[in-house]
Amino acid sequence: MAPRARVESRLPQVRKSRGISAADLARRVGVSRQTVYAIEAGTYVPNTEVALRLSRELEVSVDDLFALPLASPGVLEPLNGEVLGAVPSEGQAVRVCRVDGKWVGVPVSASPYYLPEADGIVKRRAGGRIKRTGGLDSGRGKSGAELMVFAKNEAARRRLLLAGCDPAANLLTRMVEKDTGVEIVTAAASSRLSLTWLKEGKVHIAGSHLEDPKTGEFNLPFVRREFPSGETIVLTFARWEEGLLTAPGNPKRLRAVEDLARKNVRFMNREEGSGARALLDRLLAKVGMSDRNVRGYEQVAFGHLAAAYGVLSGAADACLATRSAAQIFGLHFIPLRSERYDFVMRRRVAELPAVRAFLDVLQRATLRRKLEVLAGYDTSQMGRVVG
Repeated sequence: MAPRARVESRLPQVRKSRGISAADLARRVGVSRQTVYAIEAGTYVPNTEVALRLSRELEVSVDDLFALPLASPGVLEPLNGEVLGAVPSEGQAVRVCRVDGKWVGVPVSASPYYLPEADGIVKRRAGGRIKRTGGLDSGRGKSGAELMVFAKNEAARRRLLLAGCDPAANLLTRMVEKDTGVEIVTAAASSRLSLTWLKEGKVHIAGSHLEDPKTGEFNLPFVRREFPSGETIVLTFARWEEGLLTAPGNPKRLRAVEDLARKNVRFMNREEGSGARALLDRLLAKVGMSDRNVRGYEQVAFGHLAAAYGVLSGAADACLATRSAAQIFGLHFIPLRSERYDFVMRRRVAELPAVRAFLDVLQRATLRRKLEVLAGYDTSQMGRVVG
C-alpha cells in the first residue's frame, strides 16, 4: 500500500493576510483553536465539511488552502495553454494564471539582467502566430503552447491577470499583493491588445487609454463596439499627462510635435494599437505633417517605459510617453495631452473575491498619495464607474 501523501497547508498565510486570529477563525468555523493550529502545522487533515467552511470564511478555494506536494521534486507538470504577446520560444520563462478555466502564460523579462521570478517554461509551441483581421487588431500575435510548470497548485492560487501599459501599475499590484494576498500577473500590452485579450477571455482586467477621435471620449466608444451592452464594467484608474520626453535639459530644444521633423532629431515610436501612437498620429494630422517626416517613426518600443529608456540610452532623442515615465528616468517632459486610463472587466469577473479585493485597494488613500507623488497622476476619479 502506498504511503499517504502529506497535505501542504497554506492556511496560516491566508489567515494572517486577512488579519484574522486563529481563535476568531476557529469560532467562525465551529472548531477548537487547537484544531486550527494543528491544521496549520500540517499534523491534522480536516474533513470535507471543515475544509469547505474554512474556504467560505476566507473567501478562497479549497485548493488555495490545501495541496498535495509534487510526487517527484524537480519534475515539471505539463499544461496546455496559451502564451500572450509575441510568439514564444521554447524554454521561455513564464508566469502562469488561470482565466475562465484556461491556462494563460505571460513571458517574463530578464531585464535588467537577473533571473526573473517564473512558474515554469514554454516546452513547445502548439502552433504558429495567429494573425487577427478587423476589430481590435493588436499587431502582435498569440500562440498556443505546452507549458511546463513547477507546481500546478501554485499557479492556480489566487491570481489576477492584468494587461495594459500603465508605467505605475507596479505601485498598485504591490499594494494589492501586500494588503490582500492576491497576486497580480501583469502582461505588458497596448490598449487595443489589452481589450482584444479581454474579449478573447485571456485576461481578467484590461487597461486602456484610447481616445475616440470623433467624440474625444476615452475608452467607452471602443468598449461599446466590441462588447455587448452591459457585459463589462469600465472604471477609472487615473488621469495622466502624455507628452514628449527628451534627454535631461532638453538639449535639442524641442517644444512641440512639429519639432520632430528636424533632421537631427531621432524619434522612438510606440507599437500599433497603443494610445501613444494613436495620439502621435492625430497630432501629426492636426499640423498637416506626414509621418515620413519623423525620423524613427518605424522604430518601435513596446511600452511607455521601454520608449523612455530608448531616450535615456541615447537610441533616440525623443519619444511620446507619460509624465511618470519621464520621472522614473529623470527625463525632460513636455506635456501635450491629458488622458484617462480605465480598467475594463467583465461583470462576472467583477464578482470574484480576488477582483473585489483588487477593487477595494483602489479606494485606499495611501495608493492615491503614492500615485500622485511618484507618478504625477490625478487620482480624484479613481475607482469611479464610467461605463
